[in-house]
Amino acid sequence: MSSESTAAAAPSHRGQERRPKGLFALGADAYRLIYSSDEIRVEIDRLVEIVGPPQTADAVRDNPNLLHDVEVVFGGWGSPKYDQALLAHAPKLRAIFYGAGSVKSIVSDALWDRGIHVTSAYAANAVPVTEYTVAQILFSLKLGWFFALETKRRGVRVARHERPITGAFGSTVGLISLGMIGRRVAEMLRSFDVSVIAYDPFVSDAAGAALGVTMMPTVESVFERADVVSLHTPWLKETEGMIRGEHFARMKPNATFLNTARGAVVREGEMIEALKNRPDVTAVLDVTYPEPCAPDSPLLTLPNVVLTPHIAGSQGPECRRMGLYMVEELKRYLAGDPLQWAIDRTRAAVMA
Repeated sequence: MSSESTAAAAPSHRGQERRPKGLFALGADAYRLIYSSDEIRVEIDRLVEIVGPPQTADAVRDNPNLLHDVEVVFGGWGSPKYDQALLAHAPKLRAIFYGAGSVKSIVSDALWDRGIHVTSAYAANAVPVTEYTVAQILFSLKLGWFFALETKRRGVRVARHERPITGAFGSTVGLISLGMIGRRVAEMLRSFDVSVIAYDPFVSDAAGAALGVTMMPTVESVFERADVVSLHTPWLKETEGMIRGEHFARMKPNATFLNTARGAVVREGEMIEALKNRPDVTAVLDVTYPEPCAPDSPLLTLPNVVLTPHIAGSQGPECRRMGLYMVEELKRYLAGDPLQWAIDRTRAAVMA
């Protein structure tokens, strides 16, 4: 049986009174945000024998024997990487509940080969990203950032007829990639009078139509037709630099580009030059590469660029949603039920 097949079915603890031993291993701030609320921690303590206080990645690496008797680990931002060296000290480890999004920083071939279950709160983190994205799309269709930035720059109120406002009636929103977040955005946009187009080579026309989306044959066609283009492509070796300067040059007058994915998917230098040549185009960037951007980056001074500090994902109380998702996954694991948000080697390779 392959490691992926082994990981697909959690062991059943039905009828057993013992609680598996567990440990929190993640950044101190991440623990406080994700797991420390009473409703989450009390429920975990009821189901798991936590063998010690929350540990940071450094503490686990410095004293890996902390994992010797541990069956389940609760993680999140700042978790250690479970490589062969660390796993050698965790002979009983069966499951990692990762209360954040991408697991790329914590997994290894040794982990997959061991058949250790990995589940992530990526679906919970997708909720605020979707909300942020839709809010930015609607605001951008009103040219809200142009008017706000120009009013601030000039020191006088800018007349609303200075640029034609598209609004959210009959306008076109373009999505690049229809992963979990892209699909959620498409579904939420069905409540508005906009047309949604998308490029994703792995999504059929029929599947797109089921989402209310018209699939486009190329990235270029989305940039040419959309009033707002929203990027949701994961950062993979194959997608680095996927968005080029020529794409911005093709955008409609007064269009907006929104990036809540990863900065490395965009050729930043080319984007900057294109934005200099197209002052009518606005870029709303929640992510850059590097992140944060260099102190001398033109992104900090270009009048048609809006920067936010990677806030689209879970922030503050929103992080508790990720902890709650992991509690529900824990219950499935203990009951021997399939994990709803399980990640295997193949899926991890194509996630952000």
